[in-house]
Amino acid sequence: MRAIRLYEFGPAENLTLEEVPDPVPAAGEVLIAVEAAGVHLLDTALRQGTAGGGPVAPPTLPTIPGREVAGRVEAVGAEVDAEWVGKRVVVHLGPVPGGYAERAVARVESVHELPEHVSAAQAVATIGTGRTAMGILEQAAITADDVVLVTAAAGGLGSLFVQSARNAGATVIGLAGGADKTRQVQELGAQIVVDYRQPDWVDQVEEKPTVVLDGVGGEVGQQAFELLAIGGRILMFGWSGGGPVELTTADLMQRGLSATWAIGPKLMRRLRDLETKALRRTSEGEWVPLVTSFPLAKAADAHRALENRETAGKVVLGT
Repeated sequence: MRAIRLYEFGPAENLTLEEVPDPVPAAGEVLIAVEAAGVHLLDTALRQGTAGGGPVAPPTLPTIPGREVAGRVEAVGAEVDAEWVGKRVVVHLGPVPGGYAERAVARVESVHELPEHVSAAQAVATIGTGRTAMGILEQAAITADDVVLVTAAAGGLGSLFVQSARNAGATVIGLAGGADKTRQVQELGAQIVVDYRQPDWVDQVEEKPTVVLDGVGGEVGQQAFELLAIGGRILMFGWSGGGPVELTTADLMQRGLSATWAIGPKLMRRLRDLETKALRRTSEGEWVPLVTSFPLAKAADAHRALENRETAGKVVLGT
């Protein structure tokens, strides 16, 4: 089979396409003919050797990156019901990578059966990113009375937040960089769309948000926090644009704000449940995942594009 291999930490060019032996499913595993594999920002950090620990251990080299796959079960290992063969499935591989390939093995208890009307790309865009989105949205408890500001609204998470807030009847303010991304956020249903690359973007936000969903941090995240209405709440889940948002007890007390770090152990304990809920939203049409696709052979290009903020929605490799 063809697979992407990483032999040395470093730039995207270190991702190489090779012919490697097919994996063999062990007891309790299924072999999946991969149709789509997800590319996560964490994948780029692991490739550089700058991430690891926590639930994701640093990879042992050489490795096949990727932890999200969708496709069809081709074979099963011992102790697995043979009825799985032929079924369309999606799975998050967890801490063990292997997704950037034409075939991958997964624990059967981690696999979700996939309805025919959900594409492999949509499923991959939902299984990991969607479960994170579900966990954050449950904490946000958005209602029709809210004004929700989403940073990186054209991203994998952000695009799901925009759709969810819109479906809840809230007013949605979406931040995105550049004309193409702002157009896509508007098409997702955001009533107010602002290009955060414009120096006066803050002045364009005429309605104070009651909720900020921020995975960007840095200057943009800080400015979004400062915009919060009295009594508002910010949910933080990353700082891809710099450091985390800086806030003090005085900030919270004087304006009656609440701040939540929205990911961590409380989500990790519920991953299967969150995956199921996320996949249901996509299956029922509540979410239409935004996807940027690359062929498997162009995995290095996919990493570069993601790192350079040139993609919209979830980045997916097609086999």
